[in-house]
Amino acid sequence: MACSIYQIDAFTNEIFGGNPAAVVPLDKWLPDQTLLNISAENNLSETAFYVQTDSGFHIRWFTPTTEVDLCGHATLAASWVIFNKTDYDKDSIEFKSLSGKLLVQNSADGLTLDFPAWESSPSETIDPIFEQAFGKAPLEVHKGKKWIGVYEDADFIKTVTPDIDIIKTIDSQGVVITAAANERDLDFISRYFGPQLGIDEDPVTGSAHCILAPIWAQKLNKTEFKAHQASQRGGDLTLSLQNNRVLITGNANLYMEGTLYV
Repeated sequence: MACSIYQIDAFTNEIFGGNPAAVVPLDKWLPDQTLLNISAENNLSETAFYVQTDSGFHIRWFTPTTEVDLCGHATLAASWVIFNKTDYDKDSIEFKSLSGKLLVQNSADGLTLDFPAWESSPSETIDPIFEQAFGKAPLEVHKGKKWIGVYEDADFIKTVTPDIDIIKTIDSQGVVITAAANERDLDFISRYFGPQLGIDEDPVTGSAHCILAPIWAQKLNKTEFKAHQASQRGGDLTLSLQNNRVLITGNANLYMEGTLYV
């Protein structure tokens, strides 16, 4: 069986930046093990698979080791493919997913993902595992789908080399470290480490900002943000917190397209 495959750099204005995702459009679903094998073969943080339905599209996301319930950059990548490589003629897409209905809007500003806001709870104590993993304790810890460590120093976020083996022992979908930005056009920066999902460090993580946006809304008393994920590749996101939803806007670029055989 031959399938089209695309590799898209998401949350960037140019190739070799942002977060690369593979996108595989399907006429019907293949067995889950086949989807996982394709994702492992691609060896990217995420591969998105989608099937067109009567009402829109059904999307699923796989890391090299597991299926996940939400992925921002691979949704952005899949949307870019639908808008640019198919005969789809609308300005918005409705996806069915494990995280419910997701909408994507195409505009001059880029592609805007309408994602759920994720709750987290501040911890009364600072878990010592942060200092063990990062060499420094954060100012605050928030726990939800992902654990969040809030630090005072943006330069620390940019330069720290964590102990991935220690992070792997944390019972969550990984760890995000974040700080207020030290650049005037940005509000905050972050990095995300998810070895539990087979991703030591994800270059740019849309879903992490589903939990970061509510935290920074409380800290900065605002709902509109410019964010940067300070991985080696780096990526930029524009965020808008609207009640229980986070609108995440970014750009994407085609790096590669071809055919896979399964």
